[in-house]
Amino acid sequence: MTPITEVAGRRVALSNLEKVIHPATGFTKGELLHYYATTADALLPHLHDRPLSFLRYPDGPDGQTFFAKNVPPGTPDWVATAEVPRSEGPARMILVQDLPSLMWAANLVTEFHTPQWLIDAPGEADRLILDLDPGAPATIVECCEVALWLRERLAADGMESYAKTSGSKGLHVLAPLPARTPSSEVTAYAKTLATEAERALPHLVVHRMTRSLRPGKVFVDYSQNAARKTTATPYTLRARTEPTVSTPVTWEEVAECTTATELTFRVEDIAARLRSYGDLLAPLLPTQPP
Repeated sequence: MTPITEVAGRRVALSNLEKVIHPATGFTKGELLHYYATTADALLPHLHDRPLSFLRYPDGPDGQTFFAKNVPPGTPDWVATAEVPRSEGPARMILVQDLPSLMWAANLVTEFHTPQWLIDAPGEADRLILDLDPGAPATIVECCEVALWLRERLAADGMESYAKTSGSKGLHVLAPLPARTPSSEVTAYAKTLATEAERALPHLVVHRMTRSLRPGKVFVDYSQNAARKTTATPYTLRARTEPTVSTPVTWEEVAECTTATELTFRVEDIAARLRSYGDLLAPLLPTQPP
């Protein structure tokens, strides 16, 4: 029998709480749900009004993983949804606007992925993202070097930037935009930044996805600014053997990173970081409170 929990006045079914989701550490689904519940104050503003793509891994990262963009069957009627334009025709997607919706979605065992735009203006980005992906033997250490260059380059254009780990191998550099901007224009600008980084740091950077170019270098993926693309949301768990989290980091931490494991953060690290730093990515949030 599936236990029913009341969350902020909503009845939410939570299942298989003892199931091991991250096998390397024995991390269970119950612990996953506890993490999302206790991190909700930081996570929810980054989900608010952004249509959600789920990467589901119900049997852990070694089981079947699949992306779901459409509203899943059995979604409660109190979970917000919105129609989103797509090239193949409009689709209805989930909006996680509150704690009950977050816990319902977390019970599906998901990574949360969101676009760079809000539902009131699909394809009009309010932020820029550059995804730094290291090709072995490069690691996050090389990503940090590239991120510092990009920070200076963005500052030269009057843009303040922020960093978070991907929760996997790489690093994300994000910058709020002064005004909503068509995603195609943001993508073009981000491509310019990536090609400039490659010219400035030819030993470190590649801006093309071609696999043969990537060993030992950092791929600066600008394409995630495209309207149809999504990126791992801040504070989402990732489908890895250990319960790693996409975690905001300070520029001091980026500058001081010297080993591949230094910026690996797990579920148990996040509460203390939020107490110490608050939400380092709060400047990316829309200026109007939700």
